Amino acid sequence: MKKVKETVPKSVKNWEIKDRMYTLNGNESPLTYMIPSRNIFWFDENENAQRELKYTTNQKSPFVDEFKGDARLAHITFVDGVLKVPKQDQTLQKLLSLYHPAKDVVYKEFNPVEIARDEVADIELEIEALNIARDLDIEHTEAILRVEQGSEVNDMTSKELKRDILVMAKQNPQLLIDLAKDDNVELRNFGIKAVEAGLLKLSSDQRQFTWGKNKRKVMTVPFDEHPYSALAVFFKTDEGLEIYKNIQKRLK
Repeated sequence: MKKVKETVPKSVKNWEIKDRMYTLNGNESPLTYMIPSRNIFWFDENENAQRELKYTTNQKSPFVDEFKGDARLAHITFVDGVLKVPKQDQTLQKLLSLYHPAKDVVYKEFNPVEIARDEVADIELEIEALNIARDLDIEHTEAILRVEQGSEVNDMTSKELKRDILVMAKQNPQLLIDLAKDDNVELRNFGIKAVEAGLLKLSSDQRQFTWGKNKRKVMTVPFDEHPYSALAVFFKTDEGLEIYKNIQKRLK
């Protein structure tokens, strides 16, 4: 059997001897859950080859090509969604932390530092969204909320709009930030208002905007585009800008 020196992935620079804990991904915590402990492989870039892995209780390495003598195979079992591996079991730890193909797919290694870092990032994102939501004017607030709530915003007071935009900032901060920075959000809202007021009309197949009274064509919606997103882009053209100003005067 060819002897191959164990290779640590490039992403792992310093292996630390310590107790480790692994948790299943998702919110489910089955009483017991087993992941494969044999017939699994890891691609070794140094050897340019797939190396077979097995979990044993009497070998110092998870690599089959490093085994010496008989191998006592064992199962890898999560209990209530958790698997605690003491520092004495380096074979299983390295298999789970460095080589197992189910890592980050089925399970992940519990890392309190990484969790804290993620929580800080989430909190900072929420603070950013809340600050943006607080400073939005009513028109922009309505435009953003219309994306989520549709025509319901028409019957909401300014206090209700402000409340809902702050709630949105807490529940989905990234979406609020993205919409607040989207130049077309207010133009889409403007187009919806124009249709609701009867100044513009959207055809039943959502392919054409016309004037509400004389039904003359305003624009044709490009294939596979959302009608109000296309209208927002149209308002930025020379022809669309004139129509925008015309509608703006009538909406006042």
